[in-house]
Amino acid sequence: MRVKTVLAALILALIPATAPAVATAAANPHERGPAPTAASVEASRGTFAVTSAAVARQSNFGGGTVYTPTSDLTFGAVAVSPGFTATQTSVAHFGPRLASYGFVVITINTLSGLDDPDSRGRQLLAALDYVVRTNPRVDASRLAVMGHSMGGGGALRASASRPALQASIPMAGWHTTKNWSTVQVPTLVLGGQNDPTAPNSQHSTPFYNSITAAPDKAFLELRGGDHSDPRSDNVTVRKYTLSWLKRFVDDDLRYDQFLCPPPAPNTLISAYRDTCPHA
Repeated sequence: MRVKTVLAALILALIPATAPAVATAAANPHERGPAPTAASVEASRGTFAVTSAAVARQSNFGGGTVYTPTSDLTFGAVAVSPGFTATQTSVAHFGPRLASYGFVVITINTLSGLDDPDSRGRQLLAALDYVVRTNPRVDASRLAVMGHSMGGGGALRASASRPALQASIPMAGWHTTKNWSTVQVPTLVLGGQNDPTAPNSQHSTPFYNSITAAPDKAFLELRGGDHSDPRSDNVTVRKYTLSWLKRFVDDDLRYDQFLCPPPAPNTLISAYRDTCPHA
């Protein structure tokens, strides 16, 4: 009995010493902001104050606006492209909102409103390279792309060209290429159920189906949505774009609860497909 008592005492004595070490090792240095809630992921703003700065036209993208959280921390960066003939104003709302949750965001103008998706992909990467080079708050290892319509096709092309990206979100993406089997970047495809310009059957669905090399992907179809709804400032787009970027750019597992288990079809979502649980 005496031996058992001594052994039990030794085991109990070791527990306080080892437990903190495990907790420290498991901590995520990229978490930014408080623990999310169902309300916070749909809110118009997060907890960081944000500054903005205009970017003049560059040789390899059409300039834009950079939004930066006011903090001494470093952050992942996201570049966002508009669609055919559009300017950054069509995607401008992503800038201050995502920055307020802890990302450096650049919304871009393209060199020409008529630029094709592949050109927009190159410009998205050029914009990311620009903020890495000029913004000391950017963590160059945590970068992502987003885009609407041909800008969404550009996000796919950027992902195929640069597999080191952490996340990609094509919104109502348009591209003549339908096979994206080389894409290795975690990709959230957003589509509108009634999109007449880039019908899901011809664009978002084959895009999603062909992304076989990425460890994680999802396809969200907005119920009744048209071509513009997937890039609109609505609660569904807010919730899932933020959660995807947090989960894969920041490796923030606190946001997994909004992605897995996947949402069932409801009044806002007509379909959702995914690779839950995430790798």
